[in-house]
Amino acid sequence: MARTSSIVLAGLLAGALTLTGCSREQTEGSREQSSPVAAETPAANVPTTSAQPDARPADFTDEATGIVAEMDDTALAGAVIMGSYDGTDAAAGAKLIRDHQLAGVIVMPYNLPQDVDRQTVGTMTEEFRTAAGERGWQTMIGVDQEGGPVTRAGSAAVELPPLMAHGAADDPALTSQITALQGRDLIELGFTTDFAPVADVTVGKDDPAISVRSAGDDPQRVSSVVEAAVTGYDEAGIISSLKHFPGHGALTEDSHETLPVSEKSLDELADRDFVPFADAAEAGVATSMMVGHIALPDDETLPASLNPKAYQALREDVGFEGLIVTDALNMGAVTAGSPGQETVRALAAGADLALLPPDSAAAAEAVRTALEDGTLKREDLKESATRVVAAQLWQTAVAGQTGADQTAADQSGEESVPGENELRQQLADAALTVMTGECRFADPVDEVSVTGSDLGVKAFTEAAEEAGLKVTDSAETTVALVPGPLLGSETVKQATARNSTTADIAVALSGPWELDGFDSGTQLAIYDDWQPGMAAVASYLSGDLEATGSLPVQIEGAEPPDCS
Repeated sequence: MARTSSIVLAGLLAGALTLTGCSREQTEGSREQSSPVAAETPAANVPTTSAQPDARPADFTDEATGIVAEMDDTALAGAVIMGSYDGTDAAAGAKLIRDHQLAGVIVMPYNLPQDVDRQTVGTMTEEFRTAAGERGWQTMIGVDQEGGPVTRAGSAAVELPPLMAHGAADDPALTSQITALQGRDLIELGFTTDFAPVADVTVGKDDPAISVRSAGDDPQRVSSVVEAAVTGYDEAGIISSLKHFPGHGALTEDSHETLPVSEKSLDELADRDFVPFADAAEAGVATSMMVGHIALPDDETLPASLNPKAYQALREDVGFEGLIVTDALNMGAVTAGSPGQETVRALAAGADLALLPPDSAAAAEAVRTALEDGTLKREDLKESATRVVAAQLWQTAVAGQTGADQTAADQSGEESVPGENELRQQLADAALTVMTGECRFADPVDEVSVTGSDLGVKAFTEAAEEAGLKVTDSAETTVALVPGPLLGSETVKQATARNSTTADIAVALSGPWELDGFDSGTQLAIYDDWQPGMAAVASYLSGDLEATGSLPVQIEGAEPPDCS
């Protein structure tokens, strides 16, 4: 599947990533530079508080308090809901925002046509933005754009790997540059909020929901990567959200489908799973945090997203004072009675923003009713709405300032960051991990044969040719491209025949544990089937690249060399 990518200066970075996570063709091109969408917000929606370089959402609390004080019940109920709609007609989402005065909407795969382009996404988000009218704060427009298997902006957004690649690279400065690139890219598309990064500490092979979305199995490594990622998002001026508190990485069931139950209590989770959240809170970099659908031992039927104890732990034990959002309330783990009651229960438990209720209109009506009958306390809801509004005021101001600063840099001829393709290749090269073999390929080759999915072989062949490496069926040196299991709705990664367990070189395109059972002298991990990762493998086999990635998860029987 073709994608066009360009080296975009001035921080306005673009590219594409197919929703399926399959390998993509990559060509050089150019795109007309433009200011970030947030910088073009009408005057009525621009915050009056100036955005200093170290500004935080809390700095906009006074302005947000004034806006919330003027809200009627409809506006107050809507301000704590980020809704969703079915189909690809953006007018349906705009109508939800307008009729129920919602904080905004989240864009999901079913809202985008296949192979969606940037112009289509920009037109869609502009319709959402203007639907809020002259209310004094911009529409929140969210997306799950982690990289790797969770890339909900489709083929319109820049292609990036999941967080485990960052864990392997172990380069905080590079991670911050990459997530700043991603944030600016999303802002240019019109998004204000990215529900990333994943702050869960994975257990690896037995973790079906998080897996490579996590930076690794060591809390300190995850914490370092997460803090660096959030720093980049903050620099770009996009709202990010650490997820999924109190920790989804040790669970062996997927909350998209059922309610997983933690074997550990909140106190027991604190030593490991809380660490990335607590460190980000202490560093003051977290804009928002997401509470997941995870049941605790003392109530195996209640997800944390509806459990007051989880929110209390996030506030008191972790020390987070910012915006708390629920995980998507339409997931299989959440069952809460009549339409809208899941939203009321989440807000009553301590959430500030209810994300993706099954029926957004019913949720808004249920919150209004709960206000009237006292189920939800007005002062609590106003406090939550103030956090939501303050976060969006911050985003609008910082994104606008970032755009202005970058325009000035562009006019002066200064390039603030390396080009998009250069940064992506730097990350792929730094993440390349040798699980078995040598840090530098002992016997460089100029010809290989490759097995794997058609898409994977095509992507690798293109990368190999760029590196001067021939791919033929008759080559003596064999390479097996090994996919991982499905994550979420992804389908393409299944389409491969695992028929080369004795290949000379085995390459894990997802979790490194996928190479279990392969009898290969050289085993490599690139954590995603993205094009720069394929290029890193080709350069390694050609003898031009020394692999410096470190294995971010423990693999039974693996004895990787020290390539740092």
